[in-house]
Amino acid sequence: QVQLVESGGGLVQPGGSLSFSCAFSGSIFSIYDMGWYRQAPGKQHELVAIATSGGSTNYGDSVKGRFTISRDKAKNSVYLQMNSLKPEDTAVYYCYAGYAKFDYWGQGTQVTVSS
Repeated sequence: QVQLVESGGGLVQPGGSLSFSCAFSGSIFSIYDMGWYRQAPGKQHELVAIATSGGSTNYGDSVKGRFTISRDKAKNSVYLQMNSLKPEDTAVYYCYAGYAKFDYWGQGTQVTVSS
């Protein structure tokens, strides 16, 4: 069974930076698309970034140019670097792993951007 354990996040002022990591276990990391989604209060679940098993990356429009996703197959982990944070980035962030019809989610981590 795939398990995803997130770390990072927290409280930051507007314009600041935060980073996440997500450790993957229970299957073959390299075949999974890995990424991050987020959900803000009263809003729909939203794609933040995906790093596919094939090596490409995709970002949600609202974070392009500010966030960077990366994956490390030696550590079975995926990372999210978030720069130039805005109050509207406030949300619970979820690590995601997907392969074929199988989707797995981390426990969720709160990010709050506020002065």
